[in-house]
Amino acid sequence: MHGSPHIVSEVMTRAVATVDRGTAFKDIVRIMQDRKVSAVPVVDGGSKVLGIVSEADLLPKEEFRDSDPDRYTQLRRLSDLAKAGSLTADELMTSPALTVRADATLAQAAREMARAPVKRLPVVDADGRLEGIVSRTDLLKVFLRDDEEIAEQIRREVVSYLFCPPASVLVEVRDGVVTLAGRVRDTSLVPVAARLVRAVEGVVDVEFALDGADRSAG
Repeated sequence: MHGSPHIVSEVMTRAVATVDRGTAFKDIVRIMQDRKVSAVPVVDGGSKVLGIVSEADLLPKEEFRDSDPDRYTQLRRLSDLAKAGSLTADELMTSPALTVRADATLAQAAREMARAPVKRLPVVDADGRLEGIVSRTDLLKVFLRDDEEIAEQIRREVVSYLFCPPASVLVEVRDGVVTLAGRVRDTSLVPVAARLVRAVEGVVDVEFALDGADRSAG
């Protein structure tokens, strides 16, 4: 997608393993193992997301299996101790689940994950029905963009917009690192170019070899 940010629907997994409220502990573990996932959304009969069960919700049962927590641990980890005694998804799930819409940008989804912090987000429609799931790995797919594809977008959307004549600035991209080289009339535009280039999806870093410009600008 050129000229606009990639969105969640482009990278999300659409075939999602789910459980309902009554799914038993061992069945949840089995589903995760069979589907090779680290979390499953809990949905109702209408596919509305009620919560999510992750490996972190399941591990307390093993952690506290043969231990007798002291008073301090009991007070500090009430939630985990409760999950250690849980038997179904309804008791284990984190609810409400943090979700994202399919038309959210990857940057928006990344910010939501970082704030929580969580490793994946169920993708829902306007009524809260499950449409897919997006993970940290999915969000990193933008860094697999071809170098020349990135370079062409920068030429079209940054260089031709800021510099005159555009041909005076050469764009080279190697492993996601962008180099802008050449001669510019107004070096005050270099920090602006740095911000715009870094906003292009797939860019790892930007360097400058512009006459009169500071290489570390921006």
